Amino acid sequence: MASKTVIAKYSVNRDEFEIFVNADLAYDYVTGKIKDPMRVVEVEEVFKDANKGERQSEEHIKKAFGTTDFAAIAEHILKKGNVPITTEQRQRLAEEKRKQVIETIAMNAIDPRTNAPTPALRIENAMKEARVSIDPFKNAGEQVEDVVKKISMILPIKFANVKMEVTIPADVANRCYGTLKQFGLKSEQWLGDGSLQAIVEFPAGLQNDFYQKINNATQGRAAVKIV
Repeated sequence: MASKTVIAKYSVNRDEFEIFVNADLAYDYVTGKIKDPMRVVEVEEVFKDANKGERQSEEHIKKAFGTTDFAAIAEHILKKGNVPITTEQRQRLAEEKRKQVIETIAMNAIDPRTNAPTPALRIENAMKEARVSIDPFKNAGEQVEDVVKKISMILPIKFANVKMEVTIPADVANRCYGTLKQFGLKSEQWLGDGSLQAIVEFPAGLQNDFYQKINNATQGRAAVKIV
């Protein structure tokens, strides 16, 4: 085996399922840089003890995964099982997940006292103060709720959507239509003077981004109000 070959493991009902994978490519798969699990696999075989070369039985494989298709099994093991990575890779992955968690919270959260968006830096500082740890192997979205609970005593925060009515002058209405769709266009009405009146709804944390894009597109001539 090549020096960068490691064993990815998955256990179910006391049965072990192991496959040989390339360590660097496995990390790329875990982080989403590679989509095809077969690019990661070194040997197209499922073992019960890879170090001893003992193959897992087809019966146990079928029972555990509901299929004997190797690509589907490899994907399951890589996503749900234990994929060995280096300490450096683990730290890098945890940092990437931490950034994703912060971005998700900042996009969706507001300060309930002011209804203003919560800046990413304040969220990051609250996580440090609360000593929040991030699981490098768990989906970032699945960790958001737990993180919010831990930082809420330090930073008042809640998730909410905001609904806005936007009136755009006729000469720039078509130019803004794509932005309105991007931010959740709910309804539209073309007025007699050719201007566009629309209702959009989007995560409250994106308010500043919305204002900036609409103002840039209309040279600050759009009328925007929360409804």
